[in-house]
Amino acid sequence: MITEDGNWIMEGKSSEDESRIKSSNELSEYIKKVGFLPLFKSEIAGFSVEELTDSKAWFGGDSETDPWTWREVIAKEGEIAYAKLFRNKAGFISEEWYPIFASYRRDGYDFDSRYEDGLASQREKKIMDVLLECPSLPSNEIKSIAGFHKGGEKGFDSTMTSLQMKTYITVREFRRKINKKGEEYGWPVAIFSTSESLYTEEYVTSCYSKSKEQLEELIVNQVLKLVPNVNRKDIIKFIR
Repeated sequence: MITEDGNWIMEGKSSEDESRIKSSNELSEYIKKVGFLPLFKSEIAGFSVEELTDSKAWFGGDSETDPWTWREVIAKEGEIAYAKLFRNKAGFISEEWYPIFASYRRDGYDFDSRYEDGLASQREKKIMDVLLECPSLPSNEIKSIAGFHKGGEKGFDSTMTSLQMKTYITVREFRRKINKKGEEYGWPVAIFSTSESLYTEEYVTSCYSKSKEQLEELIVNQVLKLVPNVNRKDIIKFIR
């Protein structure tokens, strides 16, 4: 994705290209097959939703054809995790590959242990405490309850991104806000939960026994199967 005169220009396929992914169902099946996929173009050329879909179909609002809306469909289905997962940007990880990334990103720590060892911030703990008390909340409510407001905590967005990258929290679904009349309005807001709430603690932590080196090798080799000519150092930078 590039910007030109303030507008986003997607670097995808032509609408005439029959190899493009054409629906949320096709995208879901593709992610399950490959294991994980960033939403937007990254340093791993050819490996993103952006590059595999019709470049002209984005941001039109049609749930049948717009890849931007497919993330809402896929997140709600609950079989594929959607969050900021690659280089602090949005992406998908299949249920099969999620424990591998969770163990790799967390270094075998559950959140409480990470915090006790001084490896998690007080801001991260405030957000985790909210989601442990209320298992599913929109981002704006998490922000308010956790004390990220004028005169309170700063850095809400970066803290949420950090927790997503470490796989402690994930997007459960998207919902529009509701006004006092009970009417929906505005853009859909992300609803977050802990990853353990989505997949169970036993499943999310099922690869904790593997070493970081083993996990890194699994992920790197999977990328190389899909994009053989990528530099190994670029892959490691991309997945960390």
